[in-house]
Parts: sequence; C-alpha cells; structure tokens
Amino acid sequence: MDTLVKGGIALACVFGAALLGLFLRARVPDKYQDTDSKDVVRLAMTLVLTTVALALGVLVGSAKTFYDTQNAEMAQIAANYIMLDRILNYYGPESADARAELRKVLALQLEGSGRQTYMEIKSGAQVGDTFFDKVQRLSPKDDSQRYYKQQCMNLGIQLGQMRWLIYEQNAVPFPSFLLIMLIGWLIVLFLSFGIFAPRNPLVLIGMFVSAAAVCGAILLIIAMYQPQGGLVRVTDTPLRAALRQLGR
Repeated sequence: MDTLVKGGIALACVFGAALLGLFLRARVPDKYQDTDSKDVVRLAMTLVLTTVALALGVLVGSAKTFYDTQNAEMAQIAANYIMLDRILNYYGPESADARAELRKVLALQLEGSGRQTYMEIKSGAQVGDTFFDKVQRLSPKDDSQRYYKQQCMNLGIQLGQMRWLIYEQNAVPFPSFLLIMLIGWLIVLFLSFGIFAPRNPLVLIGMFVSAAAVCGAILLIIAMYQPQGGLVRVTDTPLRAALRQLGR
C-alpha cells in the first residue's frame, strides 16, 4: 500500500501541474504566446524531456538489477539447503536428527505468509542455531565423515553469509532525492504542456494518460526497490521446491 500511495502522490503532482498549466493559460498575456515564445519553450522542454528519459532509464535499470539480484540470492539459499541435506545424507544415519532439524528450520520460515522468509532476513532475525549445534555434535568415525561434516559447516556459513548479504542490501537507503528530482522535472514538463495546450477533453485525457504512464514507471521503480512486499515481490518458490527435496 505504501508503494501505491507514493505512486498516487506522484501522479497527483504531475497531472496537477498539467491542470495548473491549463488554468494559467488564460492568464498568460497574448504577447507571450506567439510562435517564437512557444518554440523557445519547446526547445527548453526537449532538454528537460531528455533528462527525464535518461533518469528514468537509469532508475528502472538499477531497480531491475536490484530485484534480480535478490531473486538470485534467494535461489542460492534454496540450493544451499538442498546441498546441506544431501551431504548429511552421505554422512550416514547418525545425521538423521540434523536433517530433521534442517527441514524444520526451513518449514518454519515458509509457514504463514509467502513473504515471511524474506521479512525474517530483512529484519536480521537469526535462525538455524539448533541445526548448527546438531551438526557440531556429530562425531566422525573416518576421514569421509570428517570431510562431510566440514562441508556442512562450510555450506552453513555460506548460507548465513547469503542471508546477511540480503539484509545489508536492504539496509542501503533508496535514492529518494533522485526520485524527488525526477518528479520535479515532470512537474515542470507537464506545466509547460498545460500552458500552451488547448483546453478540451481530448487534451485532458491525453495528459492524464501520459502522466499515468510516466508515474507507472516511477511506481515500478519503487516496487522493485522494495521486493519484500507490495506489488513486485521476491518469490519464495525456490525455497518451497527445496523443502520438498529435504529428507528424501
């Protein structure tokens, strides 16, 4: 809902600027509405339009990269769970308690809402301590079991590192100033459209559709920078697929 509110505010500001321009049109002296004046304003707004297009492209690309990175890291976490279970299986029947605990940890993270696992990572919650205790209590009888135990510890550390990496990535603040500047440029742009546009329903509809399209891109940027909830979420499908593999 927070994402939709921000998108709605952006749309209200941009389309409101167009309406303000239409209102001011009747109050602009005729000598300022000649062809030369319009041409100069069009050239200036072309520069603003180019700046807006570049900024939108950079922000959309950056947000998509952030979203794809989070998805890839969740898939890596799921793969680590499966590998831990497989290695414990190779260790022998003595690892049954550790395997059961591993499955329990993942099942608890996935119960409830579909985004619970991500929210636990985002909040910095620590999970799996009991599992590590069970792995550390394993007493290898030969070199093979010692190797598998060490691999389990290494994978467990990698799993923890990946969770904390996602946590730190979400701690990076969203570039709000750049977004504010972008909305400011759009306000100037649509204000100029309104000042020199004729006042009729078709123009109003066209301006609203244009404002909605541009603000839709802003909404998409905000949503992809907040993948833990809202319109565009990081999927937990890899983790659910991993849960089906654990214990086999």
